[in-house]
Amino acid sequence: MIKKIAVLGAGTMGHGIAEAFAMHGFEVNLFDTDATRLLAAKDEIRTELALLVAENFIPMPIVQAALDKITYFTDMKQAVIDRDYVIEATPEILELKQTLFKQLDDLCPSHTILASNTSSLKLNDMMALVSPSRKERILVTHWYNPAHLIPIIELSYFGNMPQDIYNQVEELHLAINKQTVKVLKDVPGLVANRIQQGVAREVFSLIEMGVAAPADIDKALKFGPAFRYATTGQLEVADFGGLDIWCVVGDNLLKEMDNSECANNLLREKVQQGKLGIKSGEGFYQYSPEEIGAIKNNFMKKLIHQLKASNYYI
Repeated sequence: MIKKIAVLGAGTMGHGIAEAFAMHGFEVNLFDTDATRLLAAKDEIRTELALLVAENFIPMPIVQAALDKITYFTDMKQAVIDRDYVIEATPEILELKQTLFKQLDDLCPSHTILASNTSSLKLNDMMALVSPSRKERILVTHWYNPAHLIPIIELSYFGNMPQDIYNQVEELHLAINKQTVKVLKDVPGLVANRIQQGVAREVFSLIEMGVAAPADIDKALKFGPAFRYATTGQLEVADFGGLDIWCVVGDNLLKEMDNSECANNLLREKVQQGKLGIKSGEGFYQYSPEEIGAIKNNFMKKLIHQLKASNYYI
């Protein structure tokens, strides 16, 4: 049974993953090479937990209990030496992850299960340097940002891991109220990111063609398809609408839609101009420094309300 957890990387994803496990009573070691980043992560976790209390999603006692469950480390050996499960949330650099998994193979007990939060690197490539016995105990567990709120966890089941070990990992995530997706083939992007990129490709294309303003395109998505997708999957939607209708519409429409195999030129131009979105103050919308905190807070509140509506209670 998995009881002791380590999370490697205290950035956007790592601190949220640690927070999610700690909220449900698991002992978590959070490691980062940057002590300043660890201090920032501690503040971020406290702030995010406080918002959950303010929105009546968790009771106040959970905040301190969760904070007490997280121990912070700049020494990786000390962080993982007694752990049952270790997940890395480090930069998407293959060589970095290969070296990291080799180190973890050497440092961790033989029973430790290792996981990566990647959605873009192949599992076989990442575990190229580890021992044969450890390869049976490594998988991809892909979280979505913000990790402490978004319910989905994509779990790889690519043939390297016995069913009983996979079951332990799945049960761990079910225990913290996550919705698991069992991914059977090692394809780039797994499942959720591929679906998301399909939507994004057409959205960027519509903007590039001048079909509608960004706000109206977002409105069409939020109050059209996405409104259903919050509760109903695409295959369910297709069944409800009639597969014959979907077949006809597909024949008529898909040939007119974007089928590009690289990022949209409009998107690339914005990146080259330094217009990266909220973190730079401008993307498809503009964000004043005074508004950014409130915008992020409002985003979190909306997700909390969705969690309440979906009955994913802690």
